[in-house]
Amino acid sequence: MYINPAWRILTIGDGDLSFSYSLLKNYCPKALTATIFDDYASLTAKYGEEHFQQLQAQGCEVLTGFDVTNKQTWEQLNKQQFDVVIFQFPLIPAFNSVEDYQQQCVNVSMNTLHRRLLRQYLLHCFNEFLDSNGAQLAFITSKDVKPYRQWNIEQALTLNTDINYLGYMPFEIENFPGYKIRNVDRDKHVKDTQGITHVFSRLIATELDNKLTMPKYLSKHYCSGCRIGPFHTEQDRTNHIASKRHQQMALFEQQWLRDIER
Repeated sequence: MYINPAWRILTIGDGDLSFSYSLLKNYCPKALTATIFDDYASLTAKYGEEHFQQLQAQGCEVLTGFDVTNKQTWEQLNKQQFDVVIFQFPLIPAFNSVEDYQQQCVNVSMNTLHRRLLRQYLLHCFNEFLDSNGAQLAFITSKDVKPYRQWNIEQALTLNTDINYLGYMPFEIENFPGYKIRNVDRDKHVKDTQGITHVFSRLIATELDNKLTMPKYLSKHYCSGCRIGPFHTEQDRTNHIASKRHQQMALFEQQWLRDIER
């Protein structure tokens, strides 16, 4: 992940605030605001308050109880003042009960729920958080394995918007000493398995152009959703379309299209 020290940065849902603290300590951005989904009591109960106190001691604004899908939780945030917004390894919050799960997942898969979260994140980045005169960049760092890659981050999230997918860059956790990736609503440390950072902007050209890679599977000779190809014959493509793997991805895409057309 490339970080320009001249950027004004907003981090979203940084569980124990270890990413934000490492970012501040090692890259010294022009300005940094860190946010977490938990309230302060939950933060201290699960992770302690070390990073919270360290960030505040260095003049970094830290907002608790920040839900990127709920505008009512943003009242204390000075909007449209950032160059870059970063969401590290996003996951929807854990369900409170079986009843909560059943209520939220009526005719909707977990795949769709995660896509909803990330689409709302991107829309709010460009409509609410990013300065139109700034770098205008939104990062999503995720794992390049199932089920995360089935969210189709590269294509699905920006449908019917003016937001562009610019490509990806590797996320190397060793460049952020002290950062621990947390499970949602749990205090365990999880691996950053094949982490990559996807980059979005309303701009076509940005300062990251020579640092990003456009996935080859987005070209016409591949099945971009399944990341299969290149197909050398139409029979190869036909055989893949009939496969169980493709049928599952096709179902995810159908569910997603119905969801965003509501």
